[in-house]
Amino acid sequence: MTDDVLIVGAGPTGLTLALDLARRGAAVRIVDKSPAHPRTSRAKGPNPRSLEILADLGVADEVLAAGSAPLPMRVYRDHRPVAETDPWADAAPTPAARFDRPWLIAQWRLEEILRARLAGHGVRVELGRDVVGLAEGAGGHHVDVTFAEGRAERARYVVGCDGAHSPVRKLLGVTFEGTTADDQVMVSGDVELDHEELGRDRWHQWFDTDGAVMLCPIPGTRTGWWFQAGPERDADGRPLAPTLDGFRRLFTRHTGLPGRHLTRAELLSTYRVNVRMADRYRVGRVLLAGDAAHVHAIAGGLGMNTGIQDAFNLGWKLGQVLAGQADAGLLDTYEEERLPVAAWTLDLTSDRLRATLEAIREPGGNLGSAMTPETAGLGIGYRWSSLADTRAGAGANAEAATEADTATSAPHPGDRAPDAPCRDAATGERTHLYGTFAGPHTTVLGFGPASAAVLREVAATYGKGPGVRACRVYAAHEDHGTAEPGSLIDDQGHAAAAYGIGAGGSGLVVVRPDHHVGIVAPAGDPGSVREYLRRLHGVPGMVDAVR
Repeated sequence: MTDDVLIVGAGPTGLTLALDLARRGAAVRIVDKSPAHPRTSRAKGPNPRSLEILADLGVADEVLAAGSAPLPMRVYRDHRPVAETDPWADAAPTPAARFDRPWLIAQWRLEEILRARLAGHGVRVELGRDVVGLAEGAGGHHVDVTFAEGRAERARYVVGCDGAHSPVRKLLGVTFEGTTADDQVMVSGDVELDHEELGRDRWHQWFDTDGAVMLCPIPGTRTGWWFQAGPERDADGRPLAPTLDGFRRLFTRHTGLPGRHLTRAELLSTYRVNVRMADRYRVGRVLLAGDAAHVHAIAGGLGMNTGIQDAFNLGWKLGQVLAGQADAGLLDTYEEERLPVAAWTLDLTSDRLRATLEAIREPGGNLGSAMTPETAGLGIGYRWSSLADTRAGAGANAEAATEADTATSAPHPGDRAPDAPCRDAATGERTHLYGTFAGPHTTVLGFGPASAAVLREVAATYGKGPGVRACRVYAAHEDHGTAEPGSLIDDQGHAAAAYGIGAGGSGLVVVRPDHHVGIVAPAGDPGSVREYLRRLHGVPGMVDAVR
């Protein structure tokens, strides 16, 4: 039996990809070399863009319930509190983005939620499976995969989501160029603390001239904390390996509190700043995602988030190819889009690390320096991509714009599609655009009466399959008495404003399954929409024989 996709690595990246593919009906398997599911907290949680993805996958509510909002930071110097700050104090949801801040949740808990959702599709992680060989199969239509126990299996595609030391990447011979900063070292682990004076409503940060300790409470635990610190060093200045006793000494030195209050430490690790990136994301039928493709400084918390967003970009493309609706060339756009994002992320996180290290030299400086609007992930787009179709013109909506700047406010092809609150035209219930986007389909938004004919054509062409959804967005003043199912009422005008539609205007927007704009076209230009949909979804009833 040949599986559609074998995913190697069951962290957040691999689980996101597996879940996206499973809901598309792909025959997906996911393996991990670990003998048991990890209980490590590691990454502190999803950023706003990743929360949008998790909402699309149907798990955001559970993630929000299991975690907590990011905490204010209390900063100490010489054992005394010197400052308190909340980097998210001024953040608020907007019509275009419901999630306004990252969310604290232990990585093991996030993985647990994703695994449970995946199991609902009949897919479970296979533990203790170590991939040791990859070879292109006869005819080039599959990959032969060899496991450490000697068993050989095959899949149409393999995706390495197996971390920074990725065996899949090494088997492919893909280079992982970059640098390791041996002088920038941190020890970390999950600890238990029984000292009640340290409130769990703050992220406590002690920055002294001779080192630092940071303690952040782990949501969902009574006494669990993330512990991060500058390491102890030997007489020659070399960092010592982390231990419970070492953590206690660091705790006492920087907090002034007795080390005995730190009762347990586990999952201890030494972190060195690595800034590295794969030179390719695809070799034939094998692809890389997450830390297997890029690693960078932890400042800004983008490691896990970039991996989740890799997976969401790749999932729908693999799904289209496996379904025979697009040729394998669509997979080349994964590297085309995500590799430049990785390069940008390496630069951004390195810059934020420098800013943070500079900030904490002064009393009151804190980790908030690592957070910027860019770290929310909502501004990431792919305007350079070959899937960002600009032939219809970014100003397609401007034909009916009444203000000079309306067209320029519209998203460009490749940009993240903005959200907007609306009402369901059939029920009158409140909803939002991302509720329409959610699921394994492309969405065609139609504004104004002139868009109706194109939407009818889209519905007639693709309506019987799950691949494309046509959605008429009515202005508040329009008659929607005969609205098609799934139509929306833009009762507050936020959707029209977000997409640059002027008063009484019209236009068409194709939104890809990963929430990015594919094409913006005038309402009277069915040809552009038709051609773009054929590129992504083919012609219904026709299946590409070579997948």
